[in-house]
Amino acid sequence: MLTPEEPTRARKEKKPLVLPPAKWDAFVEQHPYGHFLQTSLWGDLKSAHSWQSARATLVHPGTELVGGATVLFRQLPYRLGKIAYVPRGPIVNWDDRELAVAAVQSTSILARSNGAIGMVLEPGLLDTPSDQRTLIEAKLFPIDLSVQPRRTIWINLDVEEEVDILATMKQKTRYNIGLAKRKGVTVREGGVDDLPMFYNLMQTTSERNEFAIHSLEYYQTFMKTFAEGSNRVASLLIAEYESRPLAAMIAVAYSRRGTYLYGASGNEGRDLMPTYLLQWEAMRWARARGCVTYDLWGIPDEDEATLEANFKDRNDGLWGVYRFKRGFGGQIVRHIGAWAQIFNPLRWWVWNQARRIRKSSGLGA
Repeated sequence: MLTPEEPTRARKEKKPLVLPPAKWDAFVEQHPYGHFLQTSLWGDLKSAHSWQSARATLVHPGTELVGGATVLFRQLPYRLGKIAYVPRGPIVNWDDRELAVAAVQSTSILARSNGAIGMVLEPGLLDTPSDQRTLIEAKLFPIDLSVQPRRTIWINLDVEEEVDILATMKQKTRYNIGLAKRKGVTVREGGVDDLPMFYNLMQTTSERNEFAIHSLEYYQTFMKTFAEGSNRVASLLIAEYESRPLAAMIAVAYSRRGTYLYGASGNEGRDLMPTYLLQWEAMRWARARGCVTYDLWGIPDEDEATLEANFKDRNDGLWGVYRFKRGFGGQIVRHIGAWAQIFNPLRWWVWNQARRIRKSSGLGA
């Protein structure tokens, strides 16, 4: 039975804490390690689509919130139990190793109490030896199960003028942005009514590039959760030519970070370079909402020298994506990846073997 949250006081003290979702989200948004994947909104979205969510919170004496995590649970087949998953969390000051370990322990207690056979975390950390040692001290070990992008490109939006962002781009990318404008491509913000069109573009892109997509209902739930009312932190941006949609994307602006989350384009009008203008307008949209970084959300997990040596010839996986994204400049970063803790070794082994078979069969993780 899922409990709404299981708070633990820092430094091994405990006290019940009733934490409304809005208070948790306010904590996540202002935190240096805050991420929209750790909001109660993301938990609500996933709870509507095959997951359950709960929250672990860590507080100092005096009920000062200092850390915690939104934890997602999924029921495994064959009565194996549940798997617990923590995307870009816990939210805690990772520079304070004792506090960070306490946050992981609090999350572990919640996962165990809800029947998880193991817990997978993808913290919002870059891949450094120091942070690896912190995770090891928290009794975690690395695994080959990255759900979120391991390597990505960050664009700096914290500049005086928009032209300063353009100046860091490759000349060809700047040219393509200008070409789209000169040819009459425009970008507008869409709404829930535009989602069937967006989904058609997603299906086209999925067939062209051979990757899986969510259902239309999933994107509808996402937009209703993240892009309407007081929780409006996402936007559907649509590139059009003569009122005809050519490309579209969903971007998120949260905790001073813009993120390119979902994107699609049709097979027609690609010579008008709509995707280049779309990304540029998404950066402008994020910057206008106080974001200082724009995350292009995923490139091949290779070092920069390998990426640059092979991007012209490789088309498999995310290589075509990298060929497009590299033109926007920015900094290539690598996250620390997925780390796990096992609660039931036998059932974990069975689940992991089944996962590897599905992965080797091209069915994903």
